[in-house]
Amino acid sequence: MILDLPYNFHWIERREAARSAQAYAGFLVPFLRAHQIRAVINLRGTNPAHPWWKYETRVCCNLGVVHRDAKLNSRQLPSRLMLVALLDAFDSVPRPFLVKCSGGQDRTAFAAALFLLHRRGWRALAQAEQQFARWPYLHWPRRQQRWLKLFPGFAAETAAGVPLRGWLENSYSADDFSRWLKDRGHGETFKGLYGISAA
Repeated sequence: MILDLPYNFHWIERREAARSAQAYAGFLVPFLRAHQIRAVINLRGTNPAHPWWKYETRVCCNLGVVHRDAKLNSRQLPSRLMLVALLDAFDSVPRPFLVKCSGGQDRTAFAAALFLLHRRGWRALAQAEQQFARWPYLHWPRRQQRWLKLFPGFAAETAAGVPLRGWLENSYSADDFSRWLKDRGHGETFKGLYGISAA
């Protein structure tokens, strides 16, 4: 479809989950219809004061497409609650669903990687890490967004075989991830922990 390129659209798993950028160009109705999208997971959080959010939720409502807000910050390490909520969104919305952020490059790559690890297990680690490729996904992270690509490796190492959801619900902490990054010389790859100001 002609809108796939400007919307940075790609299937994560065909006919089940897809990824894209914000529909700044408009034409969200034909875009969703063309790919038979039944749900949208918005990684920018609930933003009722912003025109893009009003447009997106209105279009989804009119089409009967489920709309779920999930909050991620590309520069701050996510809390346990944020990540579990994202898995809950994956599990609860109808297929195929679309996960999107602003550019479809950073937060969306992270969510796509988590979906694959959640769906297929740790054997999908290489596929999950491929979601951060510069081509075709245009992932060119800024310095304090580089933690995103490192998370799947941290998760696989730390979980030691425990499924992603179980590890997130019972063991993950942003503090542990912060220490892991710093111990490996990646302390400059993030700004801070979500909801906590950086020192």
